[in-house]
Amino acid sequence: MRDSFNEINITPLTDIFLVLLIIMMVIAPLLDQQGLNLAVPEVVNQEQIVKDSKIMNFSVTSDNKYFFNDQEIAAADLETTVSQHAKDYPDGLLIQVDDNAEHGAVVKLMDSARNVGVTSISLSR
Repeated sequence: MRDSFNEINITPLTDIFLVLLIIMMVIAPLLDQQGLNLAVPEVVNQEQIVKDSKIMNFSVTSDNKYFFNDQEIAAADLETTVSQHAKDYPDGLLIQVDDNAEHGAVVKLMDSARNVGVTSISLSR
């Protein structure tokens, strides 16, 4: 009769772990390339911004309405409004957002500005 098998062979298990480790080492650097490129804003008083530069001021209210110079702008007309005034305000766009405004409404305004060519966009509460 054969002797009983008392030890577990861990060589295949070790091989699997080494292969998984190599796969993770190859894939991990690729995961860092995804996502948004965001610049961390500096703390600046809003009064300094308004006095020193020409910035287009938009407001997004809690009921997701857009205002430019105290005039309500329809969501469909955002891109045309930004493109008409972009030359008069070379320093960019400041979006004043109400605390209860939806994220999608702000992103729509940001997308409209990007489509027109505005590269400097700031948010304010």
